[in-house]
Amino acid sequence: MCKKSKYLFEFIFNFILIILALYILIDSVRIGFGTLKEPDAGFFPFLGGLLIFISNILVLIRKSKDSEPIFKSSEGIKILFSIILIFIFWIIVMPYLGYVIVTFIAAFCLFKIMKLEGWIKPFILSTAIASFIYLLFDYWLYLDLPRGILG
Repeated sequence: MCKKSKYLFEFIFNFILIILALYILIDSVRIGFGTLKEPDAGFFPFLGGLLIFISNILVLIRKSKDSEPIFKSSEGIKILFSIILIFIFWIIVMPYLGYVIVTFIAAFCLFKIMKLEGWIKPFILSTAIASFIYLLFDYWLYLDLPRGILG
């Protein structure tokens, strides 16, 4: 992949994220974000959209200063799309397997994609994350997330 096409890919990717952020900002204002003391449903999406918008504008400004592309090889693009696929898997499979099991599988796959060495470290970290997610949402916050096969 030549250097010019890498810059073009990154520009298109950042431009799409800016458009998405603008959509999130407009839609969250439409929903209404309330006040700081009593936030409504659009408050958190507004903050997230603002963060996405500002960070991508800063990335585009930095790119104009003749810097190296982020994805120097096609491996970086493969890693990005692998992570996106893992999150899609997470969303689709969660109602069937439950959030604890899917969180464990997704975290394990993410650790392997990030090239965490061996099999023991990713297993221990994935178990810790799934356990923390269970404690946080089920035990402490009493949220009704999909239990899947755990019933």
